[in-house]
Amino acid sequence: MLDCENRPKKRLRKITKDRLKNIALYYLQRFETTTESLRAVLLRRVNDYAFYNPEFDKTPALQWIEEILSDFQRYKYVDDARFAALKIRDYLAVGKSEKYIRLKMAEKGVDESIVDEVLASLDFDPFQNALKLAKKKHIGPFRQGEDKADFYQKDLAVLARAGFDYDVAKKVMDFEPES
Repeated sequence: MLDCENRPKKRLRKITKDRLKNIALYYLQRFETTTESLRAVLLRRVNDYAFYNPEFDKTPALQWIEEILSDFQRYKYVDDARFAALKIRDYLAVGKSEKYIRLKMAEKGVDESIVDEVLASLDFDPFQNALKLAKKKHIGPFRQGEDKADFYQKDLAVLARAGFDYDVAKKVMDFEPES
């Protein structure tokens, strides 16, 4: 760990409320995000500045972050429900499981009730998603060649690791696609 005296001098621009707001706006121009993710971006900038400027008091900056976040939520610049709907739609399109989706949304700080609402509105069907994944990965009923039976357990394990429960995975493995 570096001492304050031995710390290399890095020139960072002073943290002000306007600077934090501009950082947040620039980030939002490039990415759709959640409140928690934006909070993490702003905190990282404040902590970097504080690391190189030990005399800096972070207390007002932390308060500015919360004010900026509440303003951005009120203006709908940051909307966790919108973010969840976009991401969950993408995850469903590529065949991700409900368990995977819930884990990713929790990592981003999206409330569980929002995830429940979005999944209910999109008519989530675990079997169809598992089929999409099997087709994409060419496993189970979509495996080419005569050796499908040799890979049965391995393909079942792929579906299980992807977050699909045993019943759904077994149903996919026993599925007969139309040729």
